[in-house]
Amino acid sequence: MTSMILTQNKKSWDKVAHHFNGIDALPSYGPYTQTEDELGLFEDLTDKRVLEIGCGSGHSLLYMAEKGAGEIWGVDLSENQIGTAKETVKEFNHKLYCAPMEEEIGLPKSYFDAVYSIYAIGWTTDLSSTYRLIHSYLKPGGYFIFSWDHPLYPHMKSENGEIRLDGSYQEEGVTTYSNFKGEDAPVVIPKRKMSTYINELIQAGFTIESVIESDVSETCKSMESEVSDRYYSLYKAKKFPAAMIIKARKM
Repeated sequence: MTSMILTQNKKSWDKVAHHFNGIDALPSYGPYTQTEDELGLFEDLTDKRVLEIGCGSGHSLLYMAEKGAGEIWGVDLSENQIGTAKETVKEFNHKLYCAPMEEEIGLPKSYFDAVYSIYAIGWTTDLSSTYRLIHSYLKPGGYFIFSWDHPLYPHMKSENGEIRLDGSYQEEGVTTYSNFKGEDAPVVIPKRKMSTYINELIQAGFTIESVIESDVSETCKSMESEVSDRYYSLYKAKKFPAAMIIKARKM
């Protein structure tokens, strides 16, 4: 089942990759979220080795390079995303791999100062394996930062501006979208509770340093938020956190 999901998601991501060129990339942590400039979760990146899980179009890796990172590495499921990322970071020392994040692909162990994932970790079909691999990539003292939809956010439906709980937060599983980004691109996305994301980090050996249920960014706070029933909207994000951002460390 897992391999079938990965095969289908890879095919669909190759089809919709162009929609995500430069989207949800550092310093942004996701739609309407607080930014790295506001949160300051990353430490001094000068000459550091960093790895991005779900590197997409490479714009977060470019951010890392411009902050002085010595080596930038990235993994993504989509060949089209990797192709774009190679072009984005072509002027910098980089290594990019087209592969699933939940599989062993021979990345060096105890090597990276920081591993991060911007709005990608929730796609993994095997969270515990993904976390264990990330833990193995980090040097002792290295840290892992990721952002993803707040696990309750998909259940917060807006109808004529009234927000209500839809479905069961208690039931984990998967959600299937037949037309991702409006294209003939079916995808399967796992549904997990906040406690699952946190407890699996602990089981993988991480020490959790920060859990942020993100407010909107400072630039968004002053913007008028018209009533909107879209999945991501400023109106909704001002009332309920669109994203969670977690920082954990390998001791």
